[in-house]
Amino acid sequence: MTTWIESSGGRERGPAGLVRAWIGVLVTPHRFFRSAISTGDQAPGLTFAIAVVLLHATPRLFIAPPTAQPLSMRVLTLLLVVVFLTPLVLHLCAALETVLLIPLVDDRAGVSQTVQVLGYAAAPCALSGVPLTALCVVGLCGASSDLIAALWLGTAVYGAVLLVVGTARIHDTSIPRAVVVTAVPSWIVFGYGFRGIHALEQLGISGGLLG
Repeated sequence: MTTWIESSGGRERGPAGLVRAWIGVLVTPHRFFRSAISTGDQAPGLTFAIAVVLLHATPRLFIAPPTAQPLSMRVLTLLLVVVFLTPLVLHLCAALETVLLIPLVDDRAGVSQTVQVLGYAAAPCALSGVPLTALCVVGLCGASSDLIAALWLGTAVYGAVLLVVGTARIHDTSIPRAVVVTAVPSWIVFGYGFRGIHALEQLGISGGLLG
């Protein structure tokens, strides 16, 4: 399932292709998932997911105020997350989702297509890498913390919605069934990976303080 196979269809390679895919999945997800997913060709989807994770993780590691962690360790952490953890989590969640589809959908797509859907569904999270402390540099900590947490939550929720839309389209199933089979993968990818749960906690704490 990890082999990158050249086949007809799929997405355009290169930086321009990544940008077009990002715009396409955000603006016209139904059309995008209908035309962009190619059987067996995981390379564009995996590359897209890696680019999103890179944009998400880099500000958290390098733009935030310096921590006790040395620069070399932050670089190593980024490499481990982007090169190893991202493909691993993507494939495990895709395999889990495909297994959950077995009792619900007879004529379903394979793990390869699910990997691509997961990768492209992460598109909104390219905007969620801004750390809560980054705006402190320009003296905008206070209310901006809630705004950034809301951005994290919004991008995570939109990613989960895109995963539902893509799953329903690729596996030819209903939206309610897609919601069921994507619940756990979304919790892992968007809740923990892209900080949706942390955003909920942050907004809850802030709400409690304001109340």
